[in-house]
Amino acid sequence: MARDASPLTRLPTGVWVLGFVSLLMDISSEMIHSLLPLFMVGTLGASAVAVGLIEGLAESTALVVKVFSGALSDYLGKRKGLAVFGYALGALTKPLFAVAPTTGVVLAARLLDRVGKGVRGAPRDALVADLAPAAVRGAAFGLRQSLDTVGAVLGPLLAVGLMLWWANDFRAVFWVAVIPGLLAVALLQWGVDEPARHVGEKRTNPIRRENLRRLGGAYWWVVAVGAVFTLARFSEAFLVLRAEQSGIAVALVPLVMVAMNVVYAASAYPFGQLSDRMNHKVLLALGLLVLIAADVVLALGGHWTTVLAGVALWGIHMGMTQGLLATMVADTAPAELRGTAFGVFNLVSGFAMLVASVVAGLLWDRLGASFTFYAGAAFSALALLGLLKKP
Repeated sequence: MARDASPLTRLPTGVWVLGFVSLLMDISSEMIHSLLPLFMVGTLGASAVAVGLIEGLAESTALVVKVFSGALSDYLGKRKGLAVFGYALGALTKPLFAVAPTTGVVLAARLLDRVGKGVRGAPRDALVADLAPAAVRGAAFGLRQSLDTVGAVLGPLLAVGLMLWWANDFRAVFWVAVIPGLLAVALLQWGVDEPARHVGEKRTNPIRRENLRRLGGAYWWVVAVGAVFTLARFSEAFLVLRAEQSGIAVALVPLVMVAMNVVYAASAYPFGQLSDRMNHKVLLALGLLVLIAADVVLALGGHWTTVLAGVALWGIHMGMTQGLLATMVADTAPAELRGTAFGVFNLVSGFAMLVASVVAGLLWDRLGASFTFYAGAAFSALALLGLLKKP
């Protein structure tokens, strides 16, 4: 009885530490990302298309890099070193945002920052899968995602407080963001031990054809589903721009992302735990229904309360699906190929993110914000139909 009631007590210490590492880095990243669309448009004079292109290139870069770092972690049999390097690169690129005079420098900073994310992402997720017992793997990914999202709540809150204190000084806020990033690197370096089974093991090239063949049909179906979900859900930068359109003061716009991430953080672990007991396909379908509702509400939203409701639904969708997809990758891939599996999954999703964000920016500039979200709802509905037809 106690075993069923307390899955948190069965999670290894390393999973908790990885969660707090993610929390600190997300504080650092979201202090910048919650303000960056406004900084690019208001201070640097960028268009919505430029914002979509920069965000799409940045996020897709991170996802593409993951395939190589994941494969390398499988080949070496070690995850932690790559994760530390990736977190360090992310922390050390933060000052570039503070000194950026043009959108070109912002793009360079975003690309370098996301390379760091790409380097650490697949090894870290594989490390979570290595550390967590199979029976509570969904709970482990849900916990890590929940703590990560707590950081995504605290980051914009700090950004709002500092923007109010320093009279909308974007660059000063960006400098402060360096501190939690460096703390994340230190915690990972000294707080997580590599699982014994991965230390000293030598493996063959994980991306050789015979190894990739071991990633079966169930895994590739998960990859396809992940890509479809990414196409249906473009960059969250457009949530920030939609919030500004609703009349919220510039310094308070990051509170919209706080609201989304509060919902995301609160729902990620419960839905992660639920995924250990519930049919994954059904939960994915429910997540798409919530995304459709979020898009429709955001398309209709001219008032800040309506935007807030749409953003909250977006957060529920994220909580329902993101940890679940990670769990499905881990469950359908051989243990020694998990890094590669996460990398390939994110490579495909990376291209989908680039396409989705660029298209969203074009629709925004040419047809308006509402049409962008209606298009997202329409694509989500098509994705739902495809998911339901899968036997």
